[in-house]
Amino acid sequence: MWKRKRLTRRQFMQKSAAAAVAVPYFVPVTAFGRRGRPPPSERLNMGFIGVGNMGGGHLGWFLDNEEVQILAICDVDAKKGGKAVRRVEERYAEQTQSGTYTGCDLYNEYEELLARDDIDVVLIAVPDHWHAIVAIAACRAGKDVYCEKPLSLTIREARAMVNAARRYNTVFQTGSQQRSAGNFRYACELVRSGRIGKLLTVNVGIGMPSSEKYFPPQPVRAGLDWERWLGPAPWQPYNAERCSGSYSGGWRLVRDYSGGMTTDWGAHHFDIAQWGMGMDGNGPAEIYPPGTGGFDTLTYKYASGVVMQRGGANGILFTGTDGKVEVNRGHFKTWPEEIGKEPIGPNDVHLYESPGQQTDWLNCVRDRRRPICDVAIGASSVTVCHLGNIASWIGRPIRWNPAKEEIIGDEAASRWLDRPKRAPYRL
Repeated sequence: MWKRKRLTRRQFMQKSAAAAVAVPYFVPVTAFGRRGRPPPSERLNMGFIGVGNMGGGHLGWFLDNEEVQILAICDVDAKKGGKAVRRVEERYAEQTQSGTYTGCDLYNEYEELLARDDIDVVLIAVPDHWHAIVAIAACRAGKDVYCEKPLSLTIREARAMVNAARRYNTVFQTGSQQRSAGNFRYACELVRSGRIGKLLTVNVGIGMPSSEKYFPPQPVRAGLDWERWLGPAPWQPYNAERCSGSYSGGWRLVRDYSGGMTTDWGAHHFDIAQWGMGMDGNGPAEIYPPGTGGFDTLTYKYASGVVMQRGGANGILFTGTDGKVEVNRGHFKTWPEEIGKEPIGPNDVHLYESPGQQTDWLNCVRDRRRPICDVAIGASSVTVCHLGNIASWIGRPIRWNPAKEEIIGDEAASRWLDRPKRAPYRL
């Protein structure tokens, strides 16, 4: 029996544009939206997977954006998910003549959300150990992706995410939003334009790696699907702190789910360090944990001779033969001061200028361009973070081949390039 195939928004737009060339038609005024909103055919239909701390923040931004329509929420915490659905429906109800709206669905399992043909783009803001599985599934489902940082739990996951995005032509933005801030871009342009002379060292202010944690068992709270929260991670009994989104504790500091503050803040600060060094898609050659190689802090050596170390900076400090540039959120300073007062000239290095991380992503979805923090950039930045953690966990230096993405001559260290996943969860 013939079954009608449901068109995606992209397919509909392509077919409509082609038909419009040959066939004039009348369009009702209601199709143009209300209160300045674009008509439905021009909006991107969006789904959210994870609406905790970061997902909830993104939800507010996209609710205020008239280019998207949020159709679905997925969260393994029914309380958080339900709250997000009500938030969406109440906001959209304000924009209707009737004052009511019930067009946002709630899912416990991300697979059901991704199976919908009417969803064009998804934002993923789940704990780190779920990033790769969900993001790769979204690529396969034909959705464009905004995935929160750090991109992955392991180096091999990051590579798999890049491969999936390329295979399925996914516009994939990593949520390392400092690249979209003007002071970070300007700092990197100064460094790459030679304003501080030859770059010698980079200092990065980040925290420590994650570790094994013990939490006493507690009864699973109502509304939480604990099995789905754990997903590919080793099974552990529920404890409220184990799955807390707190930055002072919770899952971000537990090795099964995250790389600690080395990946959480490193995905921001190492990302800018790599940008300033011109090392996107590349990386260090040697990594020394504290107390090795004559270094008292985590240290990276690059083939260029540049040395990068943890600590000693308010954000990121670039030091060259002729000066310094330090940058952080709400902070920018140069030594001497004159370096930071001169504009970037036409013959200097001009880096990608983003209108904002989310806006840049939406623009690129429409234009089919790679965004400012494309998945491959997110992968190379998070790889720097993971290498620092691996060296710290095994307690000895490691050598890295950035081109082959291999640890050289250390089989035990190489085992940390990926983690086993609990059945039935896999990439």
